[in-house]
Amino acid sequence: MNANHLLELATEIVRRAQAGGASDAECTIAEGDEFSANVRMRQVENIKEAGSRGVGLRILKGRRTGSSYTSDLSPEGVAQLLKSAIELAEITTEDPHAGLPDADELGAVEGELELYSPGVDQLATDVKIETARRAEEAALSSDPRIFNSEGAGFDTHTGRHVFANSRGFAGEYRTSYCGFSCVPVAREGESMERDYWESSARRFDRLESPEAVGRKAAARALRRLNAVKVETQKVPVVFEPRTARSLLDSLFEAVHGMMIYRHESFLAGKLGEKVASEHVTIVDDATLPGLFGSSPFDDEGVPSRRTVVMDRGVLKSYLLNTYAARKLGLKTTGNASRGLSGNAGIGHGNFFLEPGVQTPEQILAAIPNGFYVTELIGMGVNIVTGDYSRGAAGLWIRNGELAFAVSEVTIAANLKDMLMGIETVGSDLEFRGSISAPTLKIGEMTVGGK
Repeated sequence: MNANHLLELATEIVRRAQAGGASDAECTIAEGDEFSANVRMRQVENIKEAGSRGVGLRILKGRRTGSSYTSDLSPEGVAQLLKSAIELAEITTEDPHAGLPDADELGAVEGELELYSPGVDQLATDVKIETARRAEEAALSSDPRIFNSEGAGFDTHTGRHVFANSRGFAGEYRTSYCGFSCVPVAREGESMERDYWESSARRFDRLESPEAVGRKAAARALRRLNAVKVETQKVPVVFEPRTARSLLDSLFEAVHGMMIYRHESFLAGKLGEKVASEHVTIVDDATLPGLFGSSPFDDEGVPSRRTVVMDRGVLKSYLLNTYAARKLGLKTTGNASRGLSGNAGIGHGNFFLEPGVQTPEQILAAIPNGFYVTELIGMGVNIVTGDYSRGAAGLWIRNGELAFAVSEVTIAANLKDMLMGIETVGSDLEFRGSISAPTLKIGEMTVGGK
């Protein structure tokens, strides 16, 4: 079945759903191919290839909804899909806020978003394996203390996303992904540590060199050796970009429309209020070319956009799909996200903290005594209250420099205080995934150790 047939199929399924009694319908079709190769201690460990294709249908009969999905695209499979969704809609309860976006809210971003590179499909298997092998070799040969490896892997994924609804929207886009990572193990005396580094992009030629990734992974493992547990104390805490991203994960949950209308977020009811320091501007933007959080439209057929969530500390917007927006008396922000079946949830585009002007080195130089966090462990974040307590590892800052490794500590505070306490945001923003943040410094947190 060629590509155009998928869009035609989605439109036809919507038409048949309406003919079968649906007042509204929306159809999602997704297909993809993925590949992964893993190398460990210079030997190929495994290679996997898989492909998938599925169709999801969601229909409304008035304010009742029913949904179904199938991986069987034969006429019989599609007939069963339609029958299941319609039958389910007849037995569900009414929901006054259920419904598709209004027709004038539908559309897609114009212009090239650079989401797909045909070169990823055409990459030879031996190139993928060799890239992983080179990364691991660079790590193993960088220092005699790198004595082992948990491996290096190379992954690719290409996909197609098709969506049509009964309000006249029909659209599709293709995506590609390639990336590799390396996990070396370092040993010195009784101390043994691991760490990793990775690189990923929509196109192969935008990846970092395997040697650079391997050496960076090795350096990260080496600097963790001979870690100690420090005394419990209150000090400035610096999050490196990788751990700052997980802080943004928590903030995404806190501005998630479903959490807001259920009053399960400490930011519920705070629109227009100052909730963070003036150094904090957080943006959700699904229109940036070539990035992993970009798409021409969301999973309800609403155009992607740039939404300023916090502007210099002031909460400007929640992230909403049509349902959450109706619950809150607001408009969708184009953040609907769904799998093949069920109602749309809420996702983010490229969700990031805007960079500041200081380099990481300048931020550290101003701290006589503090903690630089390179790894967070466990889930201890309560979005309802803002309470934050997580296991952590990293490096101790002494007189403006990274002095020694620290492990088996906790960092604790409340997200409300942490947001207000962000004193400096670094200049080192890199888009390594759909959530991104530069280095950031929080004025004071409790580091729990001995």
